[in-house]
Amino acid sequence: MSGVPVRRATKIQHVLSARQFKDRGLLAHLFGLADDFKTQGAAAALSGKTMATLFYEPSTRTRLSFEAAMQRLGGHVLSSENMVSSSSASKGESLEDTVRVVGSYADVIVLRHPAVGAAERASAVSSMPIINAGDGSGEHPTQALLDLYTLLRHLGTLEGKTIALAGDLRHGRTVHSLVQLLALYPGVQIVLISTDDIKLPRRYLSGVSGWHEVRRVKDFDHLLDALYVTRLQAERWGKASRSGRLREQYVVNEQWLSCLKQTGVILHPLPRAGELVPAVDADPRAVYFEQAQNGLYVRMALLYWLLLSRAES
Repeated sequence: MSGVPVRRATKIQHVLSARQFKDRGLLAHLFGLADDFKTQGAAAALSGKTMATLFYEPSTRTRLSFEAAMQRLGGHVLSSENMVSSSSASKGESLEDTVRVVGSYADVIVLRHPAVGAAERASAVSSMPIINAGDGSGEHPTQALLDLYTLLRHLGTLEGKTIALAGDLRHGRTVHSLVQLLALYPGVQIVLISTDDIKLPRRYLSGVSGWHEVRRVKDFDHLLDALYVTRLQAERWGKASRSGRLREQYVVNEQWLSCLKQTGVILHPLPRAGELVPAVDADPRAVYFEQAQNGLYVRMALLYWLLLSRAES
């Protein structure tokens, strides 16, 4: 892989939001790299580079896939699974000070934090790239990249396709990022399935055309090409009983599956919390475990591009 050219036309120092990836040529380049890493491996392309993971919220897939990605690329990892209980955080050190210090040890920092805008705050004091791995109920841009990659590899194109996003669209940061990438494809129809109190905030629909809001999947008249399901973010609600009642409304069952084309796909960013009945796993349209695996290769591509384009600039 060391001979693969690095596309430098689009300059991105920090990965903070999906809106930074409006260049479809860059997306095609990243996804081509991901394909290559998936089939050919990496050949120590980032040997001598170090990535630090600072996670102030729990994570399994995102943290481990980033760490595995860096290791497969031949780089080193400084891992922090629980920054909240770390010595520095427990003593009251600010996020900015932590980033300044860790940035002197690492070539890139992957940050997850419960506060919206935390990654942007970190980027303001960091000379090293910051990758937003989730900032509260804000965004999760690298999840959106792997979601888009999975959709494209199954559907071929998103132009003219109908994609439904269902569940907690208010607090679900993966949806906040994904909807911005879906809007890059002419003719795509985005169906937002949620109740009024968990509907997608309007700020994420700025510049997005061709979207519809419904409360139930059966309220939409056309068959879907893809169904993207999210869990209810009970930890951001503070209303356990209300979230429990809502959860029952957004369980994907046979009625939901009947609204999806036979050539369609079912995605979920995981972890799931009862939104998908066990029978869905056996449906050939269910690709959420493949989707999670794709995260490894897309994050390999992103790290490779981000660090090598920086080195060559």
